[in-house]
Amino acid sequence: MPRTARSLLFVPGARPDRFDKALAAGADAVVVDLEDAVAPADKARAREAVSAWLAAQHAVIVRINGADTAWFTDDLALAGRPGVAAVMLPKAERAEDLAEVLRAGARAVLPLIESAAGMAALPAIAGARGVQRLAFGSIDFQVDLGMRDAHEDELLFFRSQLVLASRLAGLLPPVDGVSTAIDDAERLRDDVLRARRLGFGGKLCIHPRQVAGVNRHFAPSDAERDWAQRVLDAAAASRGAAVAVDGKMVDKPVILRAQAILEEAKDT
Repeated sequence: MPRTARSLLFVPGARPDRFDKALAAGADAVVVDLEDAVAPADKARAREAVSAWLAAQHAVIVRINGADTAWFTDDLALAGRPGVAAVMLPKAERAEDLAEVLRAGARAVLPLIESAAGMAALPAIAGARGVQRLAFGSIDFQVDLGMRDAHEDELLFFRSQLVLASRLAGLLPPVDGVSTAIDDAERLRDDVLRARRLGFGGKLCIHPRQVAGVNRHFAPSDAERDWAQRVLDAAAASRGAAVAVDGKMVDKPVILRAQAILEEAKDT
């Protein structure tokens, strides 16, 4: 999967008929889900289906069941299988559980922060060996804290904590939680742009129809690319002298931002 995956598309582990379709949906990464998308009675059957389908030629992320469940140990048997680029650990709350996933052979771990305990343990989780990036289970997190989700303003502080912890630990930018509105392109756009403004680098998707919008809105817009190029051109032409673009002074942080935008644009 791309190092800076923007769209991470879930596919139910109990629906092997959808695995290849998910790979063809255009997402940067596919997350085969053995947790929330699979009923308790179907856990073993789903695990067997995923195990039979895994192959080196189509690398995916596998979301296993949490460390406090009866299925965790059996799910770990998939961690080191060919084709498993990373393991997503739900309800991540202890660095010790991440270490167990690594010992099972996982190449990388994506802890899913979904509880108050997980948020409180962010520094230890983000700094644990093998962690590639953090992901936010925003809906479960709201349930755990008894929050309402009318506008999601209540999550601003917690989203910012994930971005800060990721930066301090030297991780890739974190992955924001899902948008439940499958056919609301405007809501999805707003959700993605908010996540991007806060410093997130990707978003979990629950339906293939969300993938294109997530990819598009995480990528620099044409206006941003144009601004970034004009900033760099003006800075180069000034030869170190003071210069302004669009009536605003261009200094080192502005130049660095422009460089980052154009670098990001190369991957889109």
